[in-house]
Amino acid sequence: MTWPIGAASIDQTVLISNSISRSCDRSLILVPMNAIFQNMSHRKLVALATGLSLSSFLTGCTTLLTNDYEATAVTTYTWHVEYVTDQNKVNGSRIEKFESTSLVNYNGLMPEEAVTGPDDRGLWWPALPPRPTVDDLEARQATSDETIGSPEINKRVDYTLSYQADGSSVTLPAEYSVYRAAVRAHRDDRPLELTLGINDASVEKAEVR
Repeated sequence: MTWPIGAASIDQTVLISNSISRSCDRSLILVPMNAIFQNMSHRKLVALATGLSLSSFLTGCTTLLTNDYEATAVTTYTWHVEYVTDQNKVNGSRIEKFESTSLVNYNGLMPEEAVTGPDDRGLWWPALPPRPTVDDLEARQATSDETIGSPEINKRVDYTLSYQADGSSVTLPAEYSVYRAAVRAHRDDRPLELTLGINDASVEKAEVR
């Protein structure tokens, strides 16, 4: 989109895409230029138009339909321990991570190594990692003045979705809603419509078709 530098009037209407939003809404908004840009110089209008075009390019979203996909959810247990030097200071404590175990869930199916599950989100979990011993805890002390907290188990889930594009496999980070849509689609042998996020670097939405 360009503007004539020597134009006598800017009383026109410009189409501006609002695809900058994460919702990937590609609707167009009609903006009367004379109402918004009347106090801007032509040079500034050129810069603004260039910036809008570049932003739309960088943040544009892609929608695709696929029959070849795989959703994964990696469930992880990790022991966390807090070490405190001064609880009255912002940086007066730190978290140390100890042993962890992980389990990969594929398309909502029960993994052979699963120990517990499915939970309320349909996820299966591995065995708990070995609890850190007192020797393990003391070995992580920076000074003898540090107070060692009680070990606590931390639960984490990382979601990804893989699909075929141009003969190669693409794997992108996703959210729980995308994972569940893929699980339902796989169960019913249905295709998935995917909406990719900013710079096509993630899967923002998945719908069963």
